[in-house]
Parts: sequence; structure tokens; C-alpha cells
Amino acid sequence: MLKSNEDTNRNNVVLVDNSGNFIGIKDKLQAHIDGDLHSAFSVFVFNKKSELLLQRRASNKYHSGGLWSNTCCSHPFPNENTTAAGKRRLQEEMGFQCEIAEIHTKIYNVPCSNGLIENEYNKVFIGRFDGTPEINDEEVEDWRWISVNQLLKDMKTSRDEYTSWFPVLLEDVIAAWNNA
Repeated sequence: MLKSNEDTNRNNVVLVDNSGNFIGIKDKLQAHIDGDLHSAFSVFVFNKKSELLLQRRASNKYHSGGLWSNTCCSHPFPNENTTAAGKRRLQEEMGFQCEIAEIHTKIYNVPCSNGLIENEYNKVFIGRFDGTPEINDEEVEDWRWISVNQLLKDMKTSRDEYTSWFPVLLEDVIAAWNNA
């Protein structure tokens, strides 16, 4: 059976240089094995009480399953606008959409589970939503709203319950939200 373009896109990442310029396309799992720098995005959604919406990644994910992380994150498809990709994944994972604003780009290289590496040119977005998510249980196994103060306390005592990239991004996200 032939794969659809969307299936092909979901199984590939866009390789980039340190300036975010396109280099090529590679199998997603292989890029994480090899530690290739690739395009990604992370979305952090807050509510009117300035609580952050976290998701617990589904346990069956190819890496970092069962760990708490930002509202959603993924990789844009080749030739897909990153903002549109962020909105697409919010809908696919959390069952809602909201306006999101890019706050900056961060490059990081961190180890994750299963011996894989997240080496990402990551565009970071914040947004606001005051409803109840309708999670896709193939992607997300749990969710919660949490105050920033409680989150920071929790991360000090339970760091191993969070994804490796989450603390790398969190400080700048909190500052951007507080200044929004």
C-alpha cells in the first residue's frame, strides 16, 4: 500500500543548519538516533489565571512517553508554516485551537529516552485558552492546568517526570507570558 503524503510527512523531519535554513529531509526516528539538527516547535498555552496547560505524553510515544511536557510540540511538515503546524498539532493532540504567538527560536541538544537525541531548531509559541481540552489518547495520556509557582516547585522535586527539553524552554516562556 502506498503511503499518503501526510503519512510520509509525519515520518520525516526537516533538517536545518544553525540559522534554520533547509538542508534536507530525513526519517524522523533516524534523525533522533543520529542527533541531526531539525526544525521543531513547542507551544505553551496559558489560561486567564496564568496557569500553564501541561500534557503527559502517551506512554507509547517513540521517546519520552509518560512524561509531562508543554501543551504540545512536534515538527512542521516540509513546506509547512510553523505557526500553522503549531495550530494543527494543538488540534490533533489537545482537541482545540487558539491564537499562538512566536516568542523566539531556541536551539538545544538534549538526550531523551531510548537513547535518542533532541537536537532541535525550535520555534517557541505561547497562546491563551480557557476551555477544557479534548485530548487524543494516542498522543496524550493526561493533562492538567498548573500555576507557574507550583510547576517550578514540582520540577525541583520531580524533575525526572518531565521531558528533557521542557526546562530548557520554560524560563523564557514564563518571562514572555509575564510580559505579554
